[in-house]
Amino acid sequence: MGPFRTAAGEPNRFELAVRPSASPAQNVSTRGVLDEGAFVSMLYLERRRAERGDKRYVLMLLDVQNALSGMEGASHSTRLTQAVCSITRETDIVGWYVQNTLIGVIGTEVGQASSQEIRRVMSERFRRVFSSVLGPEKASLIFVSFHFFPEERGNGNSNDSENIALYPDLSRKATSQRLALGAKRLMDVLGSACALILLSPLFVLIALAIKLTSKGPVLFRQDRLGQHGKRFRLLKFRSMRTNCDSKIHEEYVSRFIAGQFQRGVTIEEKQVFKLQKDPRITRVGAFLRKTSLDELPQFWNVFTGAMSLVGPRPPLEYEFKAYEVWHRRRVLEIKPGITGLWQVQGRSKTTFDDMVRMDLHYLRNWSLLWDLKILLQTPFAVFSGDGAH
Repeated sequence: MGPFRTAAGEPNRFELAVRPSASPAQNVSTRGVLDEGAFVSMLYLERRRAERGDKRYVLMLLDVQNALSGMEGASHSTRLTQAVCSITRETDIVGWYVQNTLIGVIGTEVGQASSQEIRRVMSERFRRVFSSVLGPEKASLIFVSFHFFPEERGNGNSNDSENIALYPDLSRKATSQRLALGAKRLMDVLGSACALILLSPLFVLIALAIKLTSKGPVLFRQDRLGQHGKRFRLLKFRSMRTNCDSKIHEEYVSRFIAGQFQRGVTIEEKQVFKLQKDPRITRVGAFLRKTSLDELPQFWNVFTGAMSLVGPRPPLEYEFKAYEVWHRRRVLEIKPGITGLWQVQGRSKTTFDDMVRMDLHYLRNWSLLWDLKILLQTPFAVFSGDGAH
């Protein structure tokens, strides 16, 4: 977090969007300040509304712990929350993000105002009102941070991950499921270790086949997005020629996510973009992909903790950038997996939206028993090769 800062010389175009109601006193008296549990619940609901309606909002977090230190009684925190209510819109949601430590404000539907402008205008408003309530010295101890939804990711060159401050419900869910998630991790470690040991002869045979038929390394390393959008290096057996251009796959992915392979697309057009016709794939690579043997090195990703045996498949950065807002949930709530509901029920026969719905259905209803069922169904899906390419 950073202290209150303002930037000179910018037009105040956000002024009307955050202007308080005509009667601040009435506004304070009729608005409630939510406790921590209620505020986190409202933040979850606002995120869902924003996903469904493609809206944009901002979460403002005010760290008041140092400012309230040494002040006895609840009157000072009440004065602070009332002050926040007086300078925010009636439709904004005010409450405790962390009780008596972080005041949260959900600025709903901020429209097209720039992030920099919102930061400048609101920081100045908070600075003025807190200075009048606590005095300049105490007000200088209050820090503010701004978190915009949808998240403003970098250009792909940094190791930025999703802004977890927007998802406090996920950390609470993880805490409540700590025992079950611990059992899932134990299953991942034991399962991946056994797979790496038992399949080691097959690893050697595949490595020899790759080396004898094409130039280049045996393993292919690729950056993917894991839980909370954090990058990790995914391992696969190399199935393509070296130094291949990724534009073919990028174009395919963009069109697949946009749903352009559903209706109204000619057979000839589909053939151009079907990845089983990808000219970059070697003959050995085609077999590895058809049988999913190219995925075997990912047992090491599972063993080291970047992935799980069961979970949504991890996307590439350019795939994620093509997502709609609601698609992003599939990379947030659980580790990506080698296999999952889509792999055993749909694979490439489904649309992208249907694939995401399967992933979200899995996330909502996850259990260890369901993981075991998916793992037992995976060998049949692999050996049948149905929908694989």
